[in-house]
Amino acid sequence: MRTISIYTRLALCVIICGAALAGCGGKKPDSVVIQKPVEKLDSGVAFEDVTKQAGVNFKHVNGAAGRKWLPETMGSGVAWIDYDGDGFPDLFLVNGREWTAGEKAKAKEISITPPKGATCKLYHNEGNGTFKDVTEKAGLNVTLYGMGACVGDYDNDGNTDLYVTGLGRNYLFHNEGNGTFKEMANGAGLQDGGWSTSCAWVDYDKDGKLDLIVAHYAQWTPATDLPFPRNGHLTYGTPAPYNGAPLRLYHNEGGGKFKDVSEQAGIRKNSEGRALQGKSLGITVMDFDNDGYPDIAVANDTEPNYLLHNEKNGTFKEIGVETTMAIPDNGIARGAMGIDACDYDNKGKESLVIGNFSNQGLNLYHNEGAAFRDVNGQTGILKATLLSLTFSCFFTDFDNDGWRDIFIANGHVDDDIQEVQKTVEYAEKPHLFLNNGDGNFTEVTDTAGAAMNAKYVARGAAYADFELKGQTGIAMSVNNGTAHLFRNTTKTANRSLRLELEGTKSNRSAIGAYVHVKAGDKTQTYSVKSGSSYCSQSELPLTIGVGQQAKVSATVTWPSGEKTELPELEAGQIYHIVEGAGVKDKRPFGQARAKK
Repeated sequence: MRTISIYTRLALCVIICGAALAGCGGKKPDSVVIQKPVEKLDSGVAFEDVTKQAGVNFKHVNGAAGRKWLPETMGSGVAWIDYDGDGFPDLFLVNGREWTAGEKAKAKEISITPPKGATCKLYHNEGNGTFKDVTEKAGLNVTLYGMGACVGDYDNDGNTDLYVTGLGRNYLFHNEGNGTFKEMANGAGLQDGGWSTSCAWVDYDKDGKLDLIVAHYAQWTPATDLPFPRNGHLTYGTPAPYNGAPLRLYHNEGGGKFKDVSEQAGIRKNSEGRALQGKSLGITVMDFDNDGYPDIAVANDTEPNYLLHNEKNGTFKEIGVETTMAIPDNGIARGAMGIDACDYDNKGKESLVIGNFSNQGLNLYHNEGAAFRDVNGQTGILKATLLSLTFSCFFTDFDNDGWRDIFIANGHVDDDIQEVQKTVEYAEKPHLFLNNGDGNFTEVTDTAGAAMNAKYVARGAAYADFELKGQTGIAMSVNNGTAHLFRNTTKTANRSLRLELEGTKSNRSAIGAYVHVKAGDKTQTYSVKSGSSYCSQSELPLTIGVGQQAKVSATVTWPSGEKTELPELEAGQIYHIVEGAGVKDKRPFGQARAKK
């Protein structure tokens, strides 16, 4: 998020780096080797802010009251979860809280039982474009200093569960199947501790049960907070003075129990024995080398990024440096936050997008097979994102042409940033990049409507086809501000279909399944995954753009290794696919799923 010496040597940075905050300290900003001009065109891609008419009334609380504590800058995530199984994705918004009296007195620990205050919110999708606040009814009105969330059916009972991270402790909300959740973290061994950020469910050993990977940021408490004065007042500092905290991997033992296997799984040290304590903020699960086992990519703040390669024996090997996604060419680790993976050029390999601090630009790491190549300069996205401070980023096909596009949510961490850098603002516009289908992207933000041209202090963001109309919309959180719901209003003749996958030998959520869709002369690869973006979770079902094709074929490769051939799928339909049985049922877009 912030690089070393961002404020303590700020005056020198302004002189040497042209008022560039990130990557300063006497170093030049990341160089631009090749930069395609950023084009502007009216692509037809558009979004409308429907937050109020949809009934979403949520305000994030970060506890800011003049102390300028580091966690107040971070915001929190969003998650799409179909908790009642009706087929319409529901919306979960993670919240923070006010600081307790003990914390204000510079406590050495974060309170894990704060008094009742602001809570996270669960909004039920009513299926008509509106949402209903069901937080209290669902038993989720718990006060916590929340950060992230991920969803998955960890006990394979057919009901999607919810894991929420934060400061002090984490929460495991078991879906009881009757519209309510029961908190189970302590008994399950998942209460965790410290400062947790992003998380993801992943069946790393392919035993049919979902395991859990949890990222941790800095070793911070109110007692260890260091003030950063500037121009006679306090400002938000950097993570540089604080030690990082390691990732944690929890193995699903069955029976609702988990075991911390971080040490034996090899995610605490790299192959050279160096401790992996990377101030981690983003997690995405991918199969980097197409060997059938899930790998884990991690975005780290001012530390090298990680790529944890699954060794197929219950352990991982960190290969970020070898695969060139750990640090950029100039050898200085960036302030990375959000991360996502997909096969954006339909070549059969998953690439990475990583959001960074201002003056660093978005990373687009193309998967070359044995390693990644950063192509942000060549693909038309570097110049547009150079001043942006990006928290969330993800791939999705906004116009259903069969090519995944990129959305990034931006917002600075310093509310006084213009005191020292006039060209950078606290609230920033998002960016939309349309995939040209030739490996390049074109920014289309300016013509995408008022919602995309407003400025936000954005943090978490995730996509879902929340109206079941065949187009993915966006939910986005704002630090200490109101959340936003963006409806996709893109006018296009392109078509799409939707797949709801259910594992039997594999985990019930089908997390880790890959779908290869043949649409005309194009083959797309989609995966069902938990986590990604920043502290957020997009929907598990797959909305797949197929261009002008009325019918396509597909192959599902389940985590178990079993394959399901789907020789004829129709656009405009929602398919429920069951491992070992094929198509269980189908229905047209807009229609709810039949009750169990």
